[in-house]
Amino acid sequence: MTTIDALFGGPWGPVLIFCLRIVDVSLATVRMLLAIRGSRLAVPLIGFFEVLIWIFAVGSAIRNLNSPWHVLGYAAGFAAGNALGLWIEEKLAVGVATVRVVSLQGGPGLAGALRQKGFGVTQFAGQGREGSVELVYTVVRRRDLDDLLAEVDRWDSNAFVSVEEPRRIRRGWLYPKRRK
Repeated sequence: MTTIDALFGGPWGPVLIFCLRIVDVSLATVRMLLAIRGSRLAVPLIGFFEVLIWIFAVGSAIRNLNSPWHVLGYAAGFAAGNALGLWIEEKLAVGVATVRVVSLQGGPGLAGALRQKGFGVTQFAGQGREGSVELVYTVVRRRDLDDLLAEVDRWDSNAFVSVEEPRRIRRGWLYPKRRK
């Protein structure tokens, strides 16, 4: 019996499997979300370490299928890893968000305030079900989203706000020069 088999087969084995699963599933979650955003450098590197860790976790769980604690450690690590991975991705705030604001009252003032804070804003008049509205449209870095939404609330706490993740962006205030 090797040292690794003894370590994973012993009483601390389920805890180690649990911890490995947290790490590998967190990496998988972040990797998938970065892949969707087109992060071509980080995704393969993260995938390498994710699979390397997964091999140890799954191998140890399979060698100890007779122990419900090992199986439980494997499953619980998967669940905890998903939660941690989503939290990490949220904190990284990689990418950009498209924000549309429909306001009955704060359009021009809101647009000016957002421009003063350094955001690029397109503002135009519209017609809603209740009458005239002002639309404010911008694309922001995700890490700046909370600051932008706080400013929207300051100007019009009843504004309709839609936040989406754009698939592709060409030029504009965030990317003024053409990328090569």
